[in-house]
Amino acid sequence: MRMPNAHRSFRTIACTVAALGLVLAGSVSATAATNEPSTPVPITPPDGTVMSYVVNIGQANPGQTRKAEKAVTEAGGVVVQSWPEIGVVIAQSDRAAFRDTVKAKGKNVVASVGATRTVEVKDKVTGPQAPWGPGASGWKQGKNKPVNGDEPTEPVPAAASDSLESQQWDMTMIQADQAHQVTDGNRNVLVGVLDSGIDPTHPDLQANLDVADSVNCTTGGRPDQAEGGWYPTTSDHGTHVAGTIAAARNDVGIVGVAPNVRLASVKVVNDDGFIYPEYAVCGFMWAAQRGMDVTNNSYYIDPFEFWCDDQPDQAAVREAVARAVNWSNSKGVVSAAAAGNSGLDLTVNTRDEGSPDDAAQPTPRTINQGCKDIPAQVPGVVTVSSLTQTGQLSYFSNRGLGEIDVAAPGSRILSTIPGGKYGLKSGTSMASPHVAGVLALMKSAHPELTPAQMVQKLEDDATPTACSAPQYDEGAACVGTPELNSYYGHGIVNALKAVQ
Repeated sequence: MRMPNAHRSFRTIACTVAALGLVLAGSVSATAATNEPSTPVPITPPDGTVMSYVVNIGQANPGQTRKAEKAVTEAGGVVVQSWPEIGVVIAQSDRAAFRDTVKAKGKNVVASVGATRTVEVKDKVTGPQAPWGPGASGWKQGKNKPVNGDEPTEPVPAAASDSLESQQWDMTMIQADQAHQVTDGNRNVLVGVLDSGIDPTHPDLQANLDVADSVNCTTGGRPDQAEGGWYPTTSDHGTHVAGTIAAARNDVGIVGVAPNVRLASVKVVNDDGFIYPEYAVCGFMWAAQRGMDVTNNSYYIDPFEFWCDDQPDQAAVREAVARAVNWSNSKGVVSAAAAGNSGLDLTVNTRDEGSPDDAAQPTPRTINQGCKDIPAQVPGVVTVSSLTQTGQLSYFSNRGLGEIDVAAPGSRILSTIPGGKYGLKSGTSMASPHVAGVLALMKSAHPELTPAQMVQKLEDDATPTACSAPQYDEGAACVGTPELNSYYGHGIVNALKAVQ
């Protein structure tokens, strides 16, 4: 059997039991077998429909950013958030011609403009500056709606002590239990969990949660530290991911990979279950500004599973995200990301059947070697495939020679869920936080390492693993050697070697 492409990215990456711009040009590897043009997906909102856009500036500096902001206003838009460090402005506008107009108004300043979604925004900026309504100043959130994609988490009864640790086969597979004899991690290390929020009352997470550095990025892409904004609302996903990374050793429940490091909740998933580009850009920028060491990214950015560089809107979004990732990396942040749950070989895939996932109906399309899953395929991000308890590639896991960096446990992973509870979840979403935890342990033991050095050590330390049959054999051929192949990348991540 094979997991079908899901309707929303958040549930695709997190299943349960079940050449534009400054950065991208020449910097990504091919991931499809064709050079045919990708199928266009036009985004043509009528006047009066408030849409969200990234506006990329040719030269990243405050002066050019102010000029771009002026162009946004003159084009009938509202500046939601500016990131002068990377030359990106997040804007909203109800003008159908906004993209063309802002480029004309910002001639010699604006390099590219792209719509970040295919539907009208719910998180609209309000106030006198917004032409679509006076309103009160501040933000208006969409109505809470459960994320329909995740199948129900399989609950596990709470334990009176860390006795649930004996059920954490995943920690044994990556030798985290042995690494803990060296270190449980350093309190100076901070991991940003870019996800759906972390339950601040969970007994396994409360002591390690850094409230001062937590934030909500789903307010149009602007960082918002209002009380409760970064709490989980409609999903247990972020809380589960957080437990794998750093559930405390406290005689309660489970123990994370790095049980003594700090966690920051960086909410990038809105109440409808979408991770739009402006949310992710905000998350990476916030992580860099707050001095985080590691981020975990168990998602792909909506509404496209693959963003194509021969489509202007999609190319502009890819540029903005790549700039944010690269700037965070330059500030000392190393990021791990889930490879995705579509059961695809990313090096030969030529079809995307489920995008855009925020539209009434997706547009089945041909994709080419310039179409990427972001952030997993942004250069510098550690891409993680998922394994079963027997060490096989999970049936849902994406793969690809040169695309997968390392592998980690991701099937039926026991971790924390809101309300002080525990549950089993499956997905590359569950594999990636194991790697984030190992990186946090590594940074604790070797604080002098740069992100590039950490990634190199992670790959060097991984346990080489020869090709094996996947969990369900559909002819999903494994390609490569034990030292580097399409299933395991450089091998299974190893926490013990990371701290040695």
